Amino acid sequence: MAAAPAVAFAATDDNETSSVNTNKPQASETVQLRQDAKHKLRTALKRAKHKRAKELRRKRAARRASAPSSASPQLQAIAACESGGNPSAIGGGGAYRGKYQFDYGTWASVGGSGDPAAAPEAEQDKRAAMLLARSGNSPWPVCG
Repeated sequence: MAAAPAVAFAATDDNETSSVNTNKPQASETVQLRQDAKHKLRTALKRAKHKRAKELRRKRAARRASAPSSASPQLQAIAACESGGNPSAIGGGGAYRGKYQFDYGTWASVGGSGDPAAAPEAEQDKRAAMLLARSGNSPWPVCG
């Protein structure tokens, strides 16, 4: 019977021959990786927030466009002439605001508060009806 050749395997501690990198990252590298990850997360959250806000604005505008106006035919004609019926319209270098192009003083005189262009369309219709009942067409010299 023939003797089998003896084969010897030697264990090695040499890291250069190992195929697995067992080096741990330096502390500064770890800090940088964490900072990069936080930055990416913050950026992604900002983008998502911006996208959501844009979608909400689009939906509100679509709702406003499809909602029937509570204004009388006379007020609808005034609004069409003043702002094209746009409740968010701003004209006169910012002096005239909203569907009926109120100035702040006139808006306040009929019980409005804040920016007329930011008020809901139904409130603008209500305040314009009050102004029309009180003063007639005179507040709208061109469109009344």
